Amino acid sequence: MSLTLITFLPVLGAAIIALMPGNNPKIIRWTALGTTAIVLALAIGLYFQFDGGLPGINNPAEFQFKEHAAWIPMWGINYSVGVDGLSFPMVLLTALLCFLCIPASFGIEKGVKGYFALFLLLETGMMGTFVALDFFLFYVFWEIMLLPMYFLIGIWGGPRRVYAAIKFFIYTLIGSVLMLIAMLVLYFNTADPATGKHTFDMLVMMDQTNHTGMLSVNSVRILMWLALYVGFAIKVPVFPFHTWLPDAHVEAPTAISVILAGVLLKMGTYGLLRISYPMLPDMTVYFAWFLALMGTINIIYGAFCAMAQKDLKKLVAYSSISHMGYVMLGMSAFTDAGMNGAVFQMFNHGTITAMLFLLVGVIYDRAHHREIEGFGGLANVMPRYLGVTALAFFASMGLPGLSGFISEAMVFIGAFPVWRTFTMIAILGIIITAGYLLWTVQRMFFGATNPKYAGLPEINRRELFTLIPLGAIVLFLGIWPHPVLNLMNTSLSHLGQMMRAAGQIAGM
Repeated sequence: MSLTLITFLPVLGAAIIALMPGNNPKIIRWTALGTTAIVLALAIGLYFQFDGGLPGINNPAEFQFKEHAAWIPMWGINYSVGVDGLSFPMVLLTALLCFLCIPASFGIEKGVKGYFALFLLLETGMMGTFVALDFFLFYVFWEIMLLPMYFLIGIWGGPRRVYAAIKFFIYTLIGSVLMLIAMLVLYFNTADPATGKHTFDMLVMMDQTNHTGMLSVNSVRILMWLALYVGFAIKVPVFPFHTWLPDAHVEAPTAISVILAGVLLKMGTYGLLRISYPMLPDMTVYFAWFLALMGTINIIYGAFCAMAQKDLKKLVAYSSISHMGYVMLGMSAFTDAGMNGAVFQMFNHGTITAMLFLLVGVIYDRAHHREIEGFGGLANVMPRYLGVTALAFFASMGLPGLSGFISEAMVFIGAFPVWRTFTMIAILGIIITAGYLLWTVQRMFFGATNPKYAGLPEINRRELFTLIPLGAIVLFLGIWPHPVLNLMNTSLSHLGQMMRAAGQIAGM
């Protein structure tokens, strides 16, 4: 019942909040915080029970904390959940960020009940996506996530919130439709060997011997892979499907920006690894060069776009596009180092970018703008804020001793033997990243103090409560990454071996 509790406890919390009187926002906020705290405690409890030696991936017997119940048996739809080394780090990341985002949202004054109820519903959608082992269930959770995010941006966002929310909704909906088409083709061309009937069981779909009919035609498999790719690439987001992200980030409340960058972006690469890789391994190998190319483009293009930004929040948004490119590059190589580096980068980017967006929120709450050139000399006014910002910036640029360095180094080590040219180009992204982040620090914190901000209050205890755990994780995993790597290594090495074997069979 552990995964079911982790997934649906936020729904219970949302229902309790919905029944509360709206004239006591303090109780609503603390109810939301308590709910996410219990979810985080349950996830940490599972961490100590998790066996990193079981691969999972395509073996039903090796998924952990598995729960299974018939849902709509006549159509082969089941409530089936479980985790392995690919999904469990994302469950931990989601639980952590959702917990920290609640106190970061205590400043919300408008529609407090609706905001926190929708936030908890959003947590259920994200958790369910990471633990689902039935494609229909996966799709339901994927769609559950869409509506709360739409309203959280559209109601509690900035001046252009409606435009940003609609753009996010349309992009995501297009990806969902393509995913639905691919899911139905897989369903009608996959037979469960135990029953002989069609099934949405993802683990049955991963067994290539269960594919029949249209799935035996190469051209159909190519179209299927491309449909899934676009559906997941929009979430990452991969160039040229990225244009919704800066608008959504700029207009979203601080906590929602944290969830967008920290969790939702990871769902795109997670979908590729969970669905496209094992279900269509031959096509994934066929398009591996394309994944590496798009990852490299993301790294360089996103970094240059970040350098051009005047709005601090938009700069961090484009840096996320760049850093997700490292994930694409690493996972395209199918090497052990590349695969582990890619998923470790997903985890590390989630913690680092959460710090960055929380820090943007700190300065925006005080100055009521995010123009980089509008500050200056903040080091004299907010030295503690400078210290935390420097830690987050150094982690984002991959400074040795911090977690971002480990995952990026693993990506380069894993990708270089396979994609030498792409890797050499991608390494330039580190230099560009250092350039725009150091330039930002110089413009905001050094030089003459802007008289308008000479009296800005220092970062407070509530804000430090959300930032210190993330900073500690960034520092700890930069020195000792094994607590996370040990969770994922066996599963991702097995997945890489599967892909390499698929390439040998296809003669690629």
